[in-house]
Amino acid sequence: MLNENIIKQIRDYADKNNVPIMMDEGINYLTNYILENGVKRILEVGTAIGYSAIMMCGVNSDITVTTIERDEKRYLEAVKNIKKMELEDRIDLIYNDALEVNLDGTYDLIFIDAAKAQNIKFFEKFENNLNDNGTIITDNMNFHGLVDKEISEIESRNLRQLVRKVKNYKDFLNYNERYETVFLDIGDGLAVSKKRK
Repeated sequence: MLNENIIKQIRDYADKNNVPIMMDEGINYLTNYILENGVKRILEVGTAIGYSAIMMCGVNSDITVTTIERDEKRYLEAVKNIKKMELEDRIDLIYNDALEVNLDGTYDLIFIDAAKAQNIKFFEKFENNLNDNGTIITDNMNFHGLVDKEISEIESRNLRQLVRKVKNYKDFLNYNERYETVFLDIGDGLAVSKKRK
């Protein structure tokens, strides 16, 4: 079982330091999905401070997570949190840009929660590491409610570009014939992409 006090400390740190971690209903969906589908091996793109990796490991004692983070400060915080939880033997933390990382293993679940502008690249790079009956879940598909807005209504140029990228990723998933994707209005929006048989 996970130490609730440490979980609370991680959430508080995220809150104080503006580190985006999964919303409660998003993490609840994710952990239930892992439980219901007997997921054992997980690849996470975007560790941040280790919150979701820890929560996913908390589902079952035989789950392992490989997780990638390129921001040094967040990576070091994740190392600390994973140590506190005594999960070093089950969470393999890689400090690098995910697009530079090549992995040999295969995974039951790939969870993408990193730079939104790179989602298509992450998907295409790591889908080769997905088991035949595996799933790719992507967070922040609503991007704080901005994806449903008209692009012209968004004032910041950077935000407009990001929202465009998220919309492009949605199109990419919708037209991807190898996967069947369901978009869920849970947390900040999830895309659940299952390999077609």
